[in-house]
Amino acid sequence: MTGFVRDGVCHTGPQDIGSHTVCVQMTDAFLDYSLQRGNDLVTPVPEYGFPGLKAGDRWCVCATRWLDAAEAGVAPPVVLDATHVRALQSVALADLQYHALQTA
Repeated sequence: MTGFVRDGVCHTGPQDIGSHTVCVQMTDAFLDYSLQRGNDLVTPVPEYGFPGLKAGDRWCVCATRWLDAAEAGVAPPVVLDATHVRALQSVALADLQYHALQTA
């Protein structure tokens, strides 16, 4: 269900004002950080088909919010294959690569 358009990757379009283009694997640290910044990603919102997130879930986040979290030391790991190229308008490729999810 990841993605602004809920297609499993971070596809985006003109209606995605927040640029939800960085695919991440959620961590408790990022979920707490996001909640402190006023964005509750944990509580389900059934009327919007949002189940609420927990550590380990994958989700597309706003590129600028991800960058803020990286600067605060709580950036969640990035799933590069599902991250949209539009994220590079706000975040350097090297930063995304540095935080790339390590797979076995």
